[in-house]
Amino acid sequence: MAAPNDDQLPRVSVIIPHFNMPDALDICLTSVRAQALDGDVEIIVVDNGSRQLPQTVVARHPGVRLLSEPTPGPGPARNTGVAAARAPLLAFIDADCRAEAGWLAAAVAALEAAGPRGVVGGDVRIDVADPAHLSPVAAYESVFAYRQRMYIEKQGFSGTGNLAMHRDVYARVGPFSGIGLAEDRDWGQRATAAGYRIAYVPAMRIYHPARPDFASLQVKWQRHIAHDWAEHVAAGRPAWRWRLKAAAMPLSVLVDGLRLALSDRLSGLGNRWRGITVLARLRLYRGTEMRRVMAAGGDDAGRHWQAAA
Repeated sequence: MAAPNDDQLPRVSVIIPHFNMPDALDICLTSVRAQALDGDVEIIVVDNGSRQLPQTVVARHPGVRLLSEPTPGPGPARNTGVAAARAPLLAFIDADCRAEAGWLAAAVAALEAAGPRGVVGGDVRIDVADPAHLSPVAAYESVFAYRQRMYIEKQGFSGTGNLAMHRDVYARVGPFSGIGLAEDRDWGQRATAAGYRIAYVPAMRIYHPARPDFASLQVKWQRHIAHDWAEHVAAGRPAWRWRLKAAAMPLSVLVDGLRLALSDRLSGLGNRWRGITVLARLRLYRGTEMRRVMAAGGDDAGRHWQAAA
């Protein structure tokens, strides 16, 4: 991969929001800089209010630009990166992710084949050291986290941690939202509503570490449930539908437990059993949290995002 020079526009700009994870950022940058692609690649890291700017890490990767965005949230950080980017194609990856060889080439090829209206999202897998012996949370997330194909094909959005587009699409759809919304879903559904079709590109694969413990899963779902309740209220949907969904959470373990048991993303009975235990515990928690947010009003999404970052 060639670094950009001042005389020629880069073929693609890779934008990486960062918040308090310098070691992970180092791994991410190593994987992005190792991508094989004809043409220049611009890499922009946008720090989002870390305790310390990752200057030392970025300095180990020549040609990478480091910017700062004080407004909390990955959406504003990505917007700052886009404003500084020079390429006609934009690719987004999160600082705690590792790009598989061929990730960027797959994204660029899909965008160039799609033309100026192209938007693509790729596969996200859990990054594990020993696939035969997963932690309970890693076993669960290997099946149920980052379900990109479903998000793209059924819900009209891609996770922004593995997303690419033509700059013109971003200009027409508008910037990513702030911390008060699920910015990936919000942007993707705005793009879909504007007539853009997001394509799923399985060869565009990245790896994301599993959350370290069950408490981290709780924080994630606190944030998502607060967002979902705000959308439920804004759409004028009846309260009984929310209560019914909360009550159905324990029953969903039966269906999704079978899905986990049969998934080709896990191997071994031990991994499958550990994943099912987390699934059951989490669905019970989600039902309880849905009732709590309904009673409280659900205004704590921003607090939960900062806790999860």
